[in-house]
Amino acid sequence: MAISKNPNHLGLISFFEKLDPQSKLVFLSLGFASVGLVLFIIWNIIVRLNAPQLTLAAGDPEGESYIISEAIQKVVQKNSNINIKLVATGGTTQNLEMLQEGKANLVTAQADVIGQEMDLIESRQSQSATSQIKSSPRAVAVLYQDLFQLVVRDPNIKKFEQLRGKTIALPAKGGQYKSFLKIAEHYGLVKKDKPDVIILGSRSNYYDDRQAEEDFKSKRADALFRVRALGNLGIAKLVQDQDGRLLPIAQAQAMKIKYPAFESAKIPQGAYRGNPPMPLAELDTVAVDRLLVASEKIDNNVIREITRIIFENRQEIADAIAENHVEVKPLVASIRRPRDNDGTGIPIHSGAIAFYERDKPSFVQEYADFLALILTIFLLVVSWLRQLKLWVEHSKKDKADDYINTAIKLMDKGIGKLEDRQKQLDNTFKNAAQALIAERISQESFRTFNEAYKTTREAIEREKEISYQEIEQKQREISAEYIKAVVALLQDKTISKDLLQKELDQILEQVASDLIAENISQESYRTFVEAYKTTRDVIERK
Repeated sequence: MAISKNPNHLGLISFFEKLDPQSKLVFLSLGFASVGLVLFIIWNIIVRLNAPQLTLAAGDPEGESYIISEAIQKVVQKNSNINIKLVATGGTTQNLEMLQEGKANLVTAQADVIGQEMDLIESRQSQSATSQIKSSPRAVAVLYQDLFQLVVRDPNIKKFEQLRGKTIALPAKGGQYKSFLKIAEHYGLVKKDKPDVIILGSRSNYYDDRQAEEDFKSKRADALFRVRALGNLGIAKLVQDQDGRLLPIAQAQAMKIKYPAFESAKIPQGAYRGNPPMPLAELDTVAVDRLLVASEKIDNNVIREITRIIFENRQEIADAIAENHVEVKPLVASIRRPRDNDGTGIPIHSGAIAFYERDKPSFVQEYADFLALILTIFLLVVSWLRQLKLWVEHSKKDKADDYINTAIKLMDKGIGKLEDRQKQLDNTFKNAAQALIAERISQESFRTFNEAYKTTREAIEREKEISYQEIEQKQREISAEYIKAVVALLQDKTISKDLLQKELDQILEQVASDLIAENISQESYRTFVEAYKTTRDVIERK
């Protein structure tokens, strides 16, 4: 018994065989496009279900590092399947502790504190048999540059070393505190590992930057120390509203010997107030990089993708910063690759290096997930791409036709003065040339317009020449009338010599007036003057 074949299957094959070659191509293209779309959707669902979940410890919510980190979080999540949870902390020290304990995957940190913290962690590990570092930090990017900024109110305090015995509004924890101790030690204000100043933050474990600002405002503190980006809003308010003054922190290059992460920097005159300026003059200070740091355990591809998104979407990151922190937006432009010898003592993450050095795999490996989508788009747009091209060309032709019609209309004498039509024609040529440069009209259309332009210009030039000829003819006729009048005086025997001379001078005055009014040309005027002189000589000889 013969096996019956599926009639639907046979019908599909028969239908396909009857199609012409172009229809077969379209049929196959739509089939591949449909399969590709289904596969792409399935792949995206799988990727979303396995999206990386990261925690970013970003410091004080009012600090620049937290504000920029929040913007990076939004842009990364928008442009990838990476989910980032943002956590507010007490600063660099806590951030690094969370990273090394595995409680955070990404952190922000002061470059000068990282190496010191690593040394402390390693020291604690060597003293404890049970202590174990879960993760080591790796640099990803330099977010911006922090400046050491010292604000005082007392006019008698003019140098850092004059803080001896004074009260400082500063939390006794985190990167700022450790940076202050380094500066104080350099200036000899540290005795037996204790600063020779009063740190208000040492009285409470919950003391933060906000409380420090309140202590400065209420005059419970003589000075306030911050490691913040230039233009920090909190410092600006202390300067503008609380009579705060910025002091220099000099000798940065000398400190760099012991602390390689230190860099020399300047606080420009008037950075926080223009009139009167604050600071009064450009101040020396110390700068350190604010780094985005990642755990070495994060997958290289994830860090590479985060790094790529940060560097390729800086404007989007700046736009994601709230308007009440507008002073932070310019810092995004300073995001850069960490230096290999930046003094932190930590290497750059392998994933970040892969982006910086563009150590990319083959094209197929890199973009395999998009090949189906690209193929789909290509097949779908082929059918209307030609029509779009025709539409664009037709649009360019219509635009060129407008310029041509405008040029041709300007040959009509009835639409305006000759000079105005000349200006309109020149403006039309200028607009057509700009449209050609902007590719709003084609070169072929511009050449056609150029012919119309030349024809109209020649017509206007001819019209101008005829006009000049008519004017010259009229001027000659007027001059001839004046000469006839002078000759007539010579022929009149009834008029006395004085009266002849008077009438001759009156004719000269009329000729001069017509010359000024451009009713006669200078050449015609000279011809008349010759006749005038001759006549005057004849009259005088009578």
